[in-house]
Amino acid sequence: MLSNLPFVYKMTVQQGNIITERMVNQVQLGMNREQVRYLLGTPLLTDLFHTNRWDYIYTIRRGHQPMETKRLTLWFEDDQLVSIEGFAQPDPAAALAALEEETVVVEVPDWRDDRGIISRTLNAVGVETED
Repeated sequence: MLSNLPFVYKMTVQQGNIITERMVNQVQLGMNREQVRYLLGTPLLTDLFHTNRWDYIYTIRRGHQPMETKRLTLWFEDDQLVSIEGFAQPDPAAALAALEEETVVVEVPDWRDDRGIISRTLNAVGVETED
């Protein structure tokens, strides 16, 4: 087949939910479904026969390289998260460290007079403008 030749371009194909370890670290057992959905997004698969199971699956195929798959399965009981299975497990210490790193102090500069060129020209020749 021609597509297997090394000089034939194959584009990168990504599918599913992109779930990072940082996102998983924010998830805690005991959270309800809405809190988990807020952190991780809507699951790619929801089993109609097992409504207490959410599957987050992410696949990527880069060119001619083999496909990489990441899977995260969450189990709920009485609308509360009870189990997490998959490529990453929550690390509460890492989540706290990430929150401390995200603290950013933004300094707001004082207001400057940013009149337009016409207002500045009129003021320069002695005509007062209302801004």
